[in-house]
Amino acid sequence: MPSLPRLKTEVPEMDRVDRMGWTSGFSLQSYGVKLGIRSNDSAAVARASEFLPSDWRPISSEKVDRIYSLLIPNGGGLTKRFNALYGNEVRLARSRDVNEIFDRLESDVRLFVAEYAKNRVFVHAGVVGWKGQAIVIPGRSYSGKSSLVAQLVRAGATYYSDEYAVFDSRGRVHPFAKPLELRKPGEYSQSRVHVHEIGGEHGTKPLRVGLVVLTSFEEGNRWRPRKLSPGRGVLELLSNTVSARRDPAAALQTLEKVAAQATVLKGPRGEAEQIAPAILRKLEALTS
Repeated sequence: MPSLPRLKTEVPEMDRVDRMGWTSGFSLQSYGVKLGIRSNDSAAVARASEFLPSDWRPISSEKVDRIYSLLIPNGGGLTKRFNALYGNEVRLARSRDVNEIFDRLESDVRLFVAEYAKNRVFVHAGVVGWKGQAIVIPGRSYSGKSSLVAQLVRAGATYYSDEYAVFDSRGRVHPFAKPLELRKPGEYSQSRVHVHEIGGEHGTKPLRVGLVVLTSFEEGNRWRPRKLSPGRGVLELLSNTVSARRDPAAALQTLEKVAAQATVLKGPRGEAEQIAPAILRKLEALTS
C-alpha cells in the first residue's frame, strides 16, 4: 500500500475516518500550508488536483496540517450510493452528485489556506490591476464584487482575483488565479467564467495598491463615495480578513501598509457597468 498523508498532530475521532479504507493519496503545499488528499478511488485523487489553488505543488512529507478524504461509491469495491468528503474527522459534504463534493473540496481548501498561509494575509476581495497599480474591492459573498471585477476587466483592467486579495509583508497584492464565479441576477448558482472569455488577461506580478473601494450594490444608486482615513480603512479591511481572529497582529501589520499607500473610498453603487469606468478614472486622477 502506498504511503498516505497523515496529520502532524493527533485529532480526536480521527481513527474512525482513518479506518475507512483509503488506498490512494498525496501531500501538497500551498502558500506554505501542507495538505493531504486521499480516497478509496485513485481517479478521484487525480481529479482533486483540478480543485486546488494554482500555486500548489506536491511534497514528499507525509505529515500535513489538514487531510481531505474523498469517499466514492464503487471505488475500492464500495456499494454505498452517496459520495462523501471529510476534512480531518468532520464530514463536510455528502451527495450523490460527485461534482458537489469537489466544489466543497475546492472552497474548503481555499478557506483553510487563506487562514493559515505563511507570510501572506488573505482578505475577501476582488482585485484588478490598472496602469501599474491595484484596485482592491473588499466584500463577502453576495456583495457584488465578482460582477464589479468582471466589468472592470471588460473596461480594460487586468484580472487578479474575484475572491481573495493576497497581500505580502510589504502590502503588495499578488494574483490569486482562478476563474471568475458569476451569478445571474436573482440566481443563487454560479457559473465559472475564464477571464479570456470576457476579453481580459491574468495579472502575473505583485502590485502596489492604489485604490481600495468599499461598496455594495443598491439599485438606482449613484456612486458618490467618501474618503476614509487610513485607520478606518484598516478596520474595514480587517473585517474581511480571513486570519483576523487567529493572528490579528500580523494582519494589522500588513493592512496598515496597504492603507498607508492607498486611497480608501466607501459608498454604495448602482450597476457595475456604470461604476467600473468611474473607478478607473478615479485611480487615474489620484495618480496624475
